[in-house]
Amino acid sequence: MRGGIQTPIGPFWAEVEDGAVVSSGWGFAPEAGDDPVLRAALDELKDYFDGRIEDFTVPLRYRTDGVQGKVMAAMAAIPFGHTRTYGEIAAEIGAPAQSVGQACGANRLPVFVPCHRVLAAEGLGGFSAPGGIETKVALLKHEGAASLLI
Repeated sequence: MRGGIQTPIGPFWAEVEDGAVVSSGWGFAPEAGDDPVLRAALDELKDYFDGRIEDFTVPLRYRTDGVQGKVMAAMAAIPFGHTRTYGEIAAEIGAPAQSVGQACGANRLPVFVPCHRVLAAEGLGGFSAPGGIETKVALLKHEGAASLLI
């Protein structure tokens, strides 16, 4: 089941299967259904963008094996308002920084699993969301991490 909300950076949706958020992204999706996990996910997204929460508590389901799983876990552990570099995560999980970047780009749960908090050693790195780097910067500014971009 999928539903969406309007955010300061455009429409955003979440999809729930079997009691967990399994994907999310930018674009229009009407609010739909009475699924309690979907309702909670959309409410938490609203609260996040309104500055009322910093952490999501809804159940998330993502790949946990291989490099992708290790990168997802590393991204999920980055606190609100903080950043890490591709290289730092690569050193932690024992994979090339390029693999970390690819795994970030394959994140099916943006915002919930904060790939926007992963930066290049010098600069922002990439961001695959609509709006690209501008969206990444908007999310970092929202979290008060903009001073880290200087």
